[in-house]
Amino acid sequence: MTQTKMAQEVAEIPLAAARFLDQTGPAVREAAAALRRLDPGLLITVARGSSDHAATYLKYAVELLAGIPVASVGPSVASVYGRPLRLKGAVCIGISQSGQSPDIIELMQAARTGGALSVAITNHATSPMGVAASHCLALQAGVEHSVAATKTFVTSVVAGLALLAEWQQDAALLAALDRLPVSLEQALHLDWSPLAARLSRAQSVYVLGRGPAFAIANECALKLKETCGLHAEAYSTAEVLHGPAAIVQAQFPVLALGVGDAALPHVVTTAERLAGQGADVFLTGAAAQGATELPWVPDLHPLVAPLVLGAAFYSFVEALARRRGFDPDTPPHLRKVTETV
Repeated sequence: MTQTKMAQEVAEIPLAAARFLDQTGPAVREAAAALRRLDPGLLITVARGSSDHAATYLKYAVELLAGIPVASVGPSVASVYGRPLRLKGAVCIGISQSGQSPDIIELMQAARTGGALSVAITNHATSPMGVAASHCLALQAGVEHSVAATKTFVTSVVAGLALLAEWQQDAALLAALDRLPVSLEQALHLDWSPLAARLSRAQSVYVLGRGPAFAIANECALKLKETCGLHAEAYSTAEVLHGPAAIVQAQFPVLALGVGDAALPHVVTTAERLAGQGADVFLTGAAAQGATELPWVPDLHPLVAPLVLGAAFYSFVEALARRRGFDPDTPPHLRKVTETV
């Protein structure tokens, strides 16, 4: 059987991450030095789709490591409503695989006009967004043919983490990034077949996480919709208890993404509660009563562990899409570059 483009691109994730880390170091260090000189009290992000999930990942990572708040600003503030933003002393990070969406470009330009230091994370350094920014971190991921972004998502997160690690001069995170390509390769070979068997005929599923893993939960839910025609919703393991848990009854499937950080006991508690309601719960990172334990790559830095789970999920969901009778390369009604205003 011929490999799908998505499968080929998922297999390229470890190499793409390694290439970024090898080739984009000078640009990352230059941008990080600019952040240290500025010493910002606020970061904003601008992105859509999978790139916005990468921005959410970076939000948690920056807040946890640097202690600086990060807010997502809707591109329509500039592109539709034409509202200037006062951003003196702030940093604006734009994330876009193509760097071509007019609304994101317009907000990046507005942020720079409003006094922000702007950083573009994009696969195309010569794109309008890349050119508009004060600094550009080119992903070096190569052409991505599948509509569902995979290697560009992972590399976007790697770029954000590399910028954070250099900015904060955090030796532990820098060392974890050096080891990351090997961890990503291990993740691609994890066996999540029990989850595949449960979701092969499912109609709905919850994907749960906390902290940076919540960003990955959002990305997983999007990919289940895009590639598998499956109604998937992402929640934090705290937020799911504030209403959404009410519809979790017998055999409702739940994927809970646990990693070895301070939130893990809370993830386990939520998993056990939902299993007690009759849900079919699948959990990474720990064992929980009533839940099926999925394999994960152990002993990772807590700020890279969720990203490694994301790579494992990509390998899993590509196979699940085919099992459900879908072509993951051509989701209905979608195209590779989406230009919004």
